[in-house]
Amino acid sequence: MPSTPCDARIRQGYLFFSPKSSAALKPCLWCKRALTGGDMCYKHQFYGIDSHRCVQMTPTLRCNQRCLFCWRSFEHEVEEEEECPPETILAGVPKLQKKALAGYNSVLGNTVTDERWQEALKPRHVAISLSGEPTLYSRLPELVDLFNANGYTTFVVSNGTNPDMIARCRPFQQYISLDAPDCETYERACRPMGNAEAFWDRIRESLGKLRAKRSAVRITLVAGVNDTDPEGYARIIQDSGATYVEVKGYMYLGYSRNRLQRNNMPEHAQVRDFAERVSASCDYTIRDENPLSRVVCMEREEQ
Repeated sequence: MPSTPCDARIRQGYLFFSPKSSAALKPCLWCKRALTGGDMCYKHQFYGIDSHRCVQMTPTLRCNQRCLFCWRSFEHEVEEEEECPPETILAGVPKLQKKALAGYNSVLGNTVTDERWQEALKPRHVAISLSGEPTLYSRLPELVDLFNANGYTTFVVSNGTNPDMIARCRPFQQYISLDAPDCETYERACRPMGNAEAFWDRIRESLGKLRAKRSAVRITLVAGVNDTDPEGYARIIQDSGATYVEVKGYMYLGYSRNRLQRNNMPEHAQVRDFAERVSASCDYTIRDENPLSRVVCMEREEQ
């Protein structure tokens, strides 16, 4: 039988919560590194999140953008027959995370301590950021509330194109991507599946809802594509009132290598310089940075 898009995802390490939906889980590199005693990701450094206890997942692989810098494959689109119920996702998180990490317990006492393994089997953080656009999942607010009620710390990473859904979600920290200082650059970098001006207006609306939340604006900086007009970014960020701003360099990984070149990946010094120029034009100051991940974190100054 011919392979299906889901087959391709499974080969990439995705584990699905149900056979008819595209809700999926896949531990990130940092989770596995932390489990074996290595470095944790910058979320540990910036926000205190233990990487080996963090689940990377998505309630849907559907997306309404085709960003140049996205690591996912647009050639392997997954068609959903039905949405996965929030209760099924909640129940499946520890089971699928354990399955995904199977094998690491075989090196207990060597590279993996028993304490860290036991902690990994009881994840406490959920990053809804694996792939796809989570606000296209109609029950996202319900799912986030369910995670929150069961003691999970939730991070929702969105492209901001569904402001009504953003308004209804109550995660521990809400991310909105801002990958352009203007509509023209947005259309070129993010390639929306619809009217670019309408999408851009929705993103600006979503950003305007961040002031009332613990939130972060995420800028993925792609050299030669969207690394212009830091003052334009600053004006938008200032209006958003987000708690944090992360300026993160594009990484030349996955299927993005079919669309971009290695020289589109900025060095950390370039990321830092751009963040400094953004900071100079708004009320956000550089709080921390992680050169390994090529990311700089800025925080809103106390008013």
